[in-house]
Amino acid sequence: MSTAPLAGAAPARPAISFFERYLSLWVALCIVVGIALGHALPGLFGAIASAEVARVNLPVAVLIWLMIVPMLLKIDFGALGSVRQHWRGVGVTLFINWAVKPFSMALLGTMFIGWLFAPLLPAGEISSYIAGLILLAAAPCTAMVFVWSNLCDGEPNYTLSQVALNDLIMVFAFAPLVGLLLGVAAITVPWDTLLLSVVLYIVAPVIAAQLLRRRVLAAGGQPVLDRVLARLGPISLVALLATLILLFGFQGEAIIAQPLVIALLAVPILIQVYFNAGLAYWLSRRFGVAWCVAAPAALIGASNFFELAVAAAISLFGLKSGAALATVVGVLVEVPVMLTVVAIVKRTRGWYEKGVTV
Repeated sequence: MSTAPLAGAAPARPAISFFERYLSLWVALCIVVGIALGHALPGLFGAIASAEVARVNLPVAVLIWLMIVPMLLKIDFGALGSVRQHWRGVGVTLFINWAVKPFSMALLGTMFIGWLFAPLLPAGEISSYIAGLILLAAAPCTAMVFVWSNLCDGEPNYTLSQVALNDLIMVFAFAPLVGLLLGVAAITVPWDTLLLSVVLYIVAPVIAAQLLRRRVLAAGGQPVLDRVLARLGPISLVALLATLILLFGFQGEAIIAQPLVIALLAVPILIQVYFNAGLAYWLSRRFGVAWCVAAPAALIGASNFFELAVAAAISLFGLKSGAALATVVGVLVEVPVMLTVVAIVKRTRGWYEKGVTV
């Protein structure tokens, strides 16, 4: 999952680790552990919940940074210079990520959570669930995309440049887009908290990661950066799982009382992933994009930056909110679903290439 220090140089192709491959299993275990600890140690979780400054929970903020910074450290913004080489694939993915996916999720969330499943859900949490789904779809994936692209033999320079471009756009577009969609969904937008979340969880980590990246590369080049990334990678995943234990520690009673909530929240997420992956793949074929670019384009178009979604949901709506729970469901389903997308694009390569006119 490392990236190259210079634009145009292909990043290394790492294999998915055992820990990453079974991430959904670890997430499921964290659900059980979190619920059990929340029930057994309510005082401890109450103390953690009260450690807030300006509606930002400090223990969770530290964990989020430990999640995000190692992932952003892999991004080389110098790779933006190679965007022109794959402009059609980049155009397809940008269209899906910023013009289709957030809006389709708002529609699906409103249709399924706000209407079809509403009688089965807590009435007071429905708008919060929809908000969490919107947050999940509003941020394109940053880190795991390198794994998905590697598994389907995707073009590494395209993947690197696309992720770098999405991260740059996210700095400026995430807050306005989320504000617009939450407003359309008739959810009050706490703009001060939303902007604080963008600064705290996007702008500041991007700056910190790029400064650290430059310092490491200057000190020892790509081999040293690869070693640093190898050491930080497990920390990032452990921080993610620790955050989930906290979330489910607070959500435990609600989950036990409403066991169908997670399954119902997963429905629009699943539909959204397959719809956006399929649309990106089909558009790439129509526009003559080479398969080695179309495959990661479909994966980037479908996957979400769930770490940012979790952080924003906690800041905007609180640790115990339905929004936070909805983003956690996104974590639970992402890995197995994306692995099926990888399998689909690999098995359809012959069909795809027969219909492409480059």
